[in-house]
Amino acid sequence: MASSKSRVLKTEPLEHKDAKWASLVKTTYTDPNGIERTWESSERLTRPKGADIDGVGVVAILQDPSNLSESPRILLQKQWRPPVNATVIEVPAGLIDPNESPETCAIRELKEETGYVGEVMQGDFGVSPIMFNDPGFCNTNLRMIHLTVNLSNPANQNPQPDLEENEFIETFAVPLKDLWEECRRLEKEGYAIDARVGTLAEGVELAKRCGSLHKGGFISH
Repeated sequence: MASSKSRVLKTEPLEHKDAKWASLVKTTYTDPNGIERTWESSERLTRPKGADIDGVGVVAILQDPSNLSESPRILLQKQWRPPVNATVIEVPAGLIDPNESPETCAIRELKEETGYVGEVMQGDFGVSPIMFNDPGFCNTNLRMIHLTVNLSNPANQNPQPDLEENEFIETFAVPLKDLWEECRRLEKEGYAIDARVGTLAEGVELAKRCGSLHKGGFISH
């Protein structure tokens, strides 16, 4: 794909006045013994006023009502990322707009990045608790939104993404039960694995090996 031709040309310090997306900050705090210490971290600059999250990650599960025996598949993406100078295996994701709910943000981002129309899973599993990506380094946080994509919906017959000019995203799907093995295979091929994808894969694999998913029948073999 086109993004595989991308390369980092140079890396240089960024002045605070020039930062648009994130900046470095030094926090002074006291530890449990009352000793004053400092901590260097990054702070995202794009969180809308009044919002409690920066964005969402999307777990989109493809469902085909005409083929109920098919193993559930999860939508993934390949996208080159400058900070790691590699093409990363990710879930669809994006920043939340002002006054936008996490659910609306997830449905919008899924449509824009993949062309698919999704629905939030029913019950209390649709929206995750607030999660921090790397709290020792950055205050960035998100909610994972769990969506189903009905492949019988005419809108999902020929999905066409609506990408921005600086976005080069390749969408693909893998059986959820094989996600761990796919991550291992893709890593060997030189791809970087986003922690959200890796954590999902690890959770599915742990559940399989511990046997809990066999009882619920969610994973087919």
